[in-house]
Amino acid sequence: MIKIIVALVILAFFPENCTGQIERVWLTHPTNTPDKLSINWESARPGNAEVYYGDSEKYDSVVVVQENTKLHQVEISLSSEVDIYHYQVSSNGQKSADYTFKNYTGDELRVAVVADWQGKPNLDVLLQEDIHLLLTAGDNISSIHGSCGIGNADCIEPYRQLIDTYPKLFSSTPFMPVLGNHDREIRPRGKTPPDEPVYDIEASAFRRFFALPGDEWKWTFAIPDFDVRFVALDLNHITDQGNSWQTCHPFGKNTVQYKWYSEEMSQVDEAFVVTLQNEKNERMRQQENGEWQQLFEQGTAVVTGYGYFAERAVVNGFPYFNTSLNGKGDVYPDTHTKFLQSEDSYILLSFPIQKNVMTVEIKDHDGKVLDRSEWNRNQ
Repeated sequence: MIKIIVALVILAFFPENCTGQIERVWLTHPTNTPDKLSINWESARPGNAEVYYGDSEKYDSVVVVQENTKLHQVEISLSSEVDIYHYQVSSNGQKSADYTFKNYTGDELRVAVVADWQGKPNLDVLLQEDIHLLLTAGDNISSIHGSCGIGNADCIEPYRQLIDTYPKLFSSTPFMPVLGNHDREIRPRGKTPPDEPVYDIEASAFRRFFALPGDEWKWTFAIPDFDVRFVALDLNHITDQGNSWQTCHPFGKNTVQYKWYSEEMSQVDEAFVVTLQNEKNERMRQQENGEWQQLFEQGTAVVTGYGYFAERAVVNGFPYFNTSLNGKGDVYPDTHTKFLQSEDSYILLSFPIQKNVMTVEIKDHDGKVLDRSEWNRNQ
């Protein structure tokens, strides 16, 4: 009994030694290229931030940020000469375990894309895929209001819960999500548009929690060594523009989003360009008298998380994919569908460094290949 009392006294007077001080760790890219990485975590109490990192647990580099916050986002510089990085984070004297992540080296780039994450399924298969990067096509959480109450647009609790469900995945894999309507739902949708906005169009909680490039609600990320670029758009529930159900930023020809994407696609010189979004592919192709389709097809492929099914459609020789971790729902097939299945799925993109081809595999949660296709580099 005496030993227990002594231990409790120590914890009461020295809370920085509590194992709960470092509460969650996740990785993102805050810039458009992979030479920078943001190491993110939360601490039980406000304090400073330190990141130790290098090619071994000896940690030959350190970044110290003098701050007084619980949410830490520390940017580190990466070297192409290191294949596997080790790192450790610290706040208020409490240090985390040693973590590792892969750098963008080797003979093949492996990238996974998921969507419709509301059900939080077992995703041990993604660890087995040995991926460099994890992307999404929207709907990373169920809602903001479900965990935070009505109208609390800045609340990050649902994103904390996401990280806590997959601690090993997020501490070892850079994560770059794309917005869906659920990611900013601050009120229940209801059957008719209410007086107050249902969605936080600016995605305040999402942008606060994730350190991403540019505006964060839209971004572009290039990996030069593999000649590939990913472009994220904010497109979802596009038929609700102009009322209290509006969820995404405007996308008409004279809007910021359209002009930005048009400029990005006109300047693309990578061999492979994959666009990520959250609206029905066929519906988006029709927007602005088909000009969105023309923009899409300046790249290599489009991936959406619009529907609860797995799909590959091909238009003019150009592929459009749909994926969903919750793939057993209503099916809305594309007019040009080539593969369609009601199955939980994710997408694995592979880019061999010495081949001018992108392989796209739609897989179930056991890693079984449901559909496989290859696509040549942009001409």
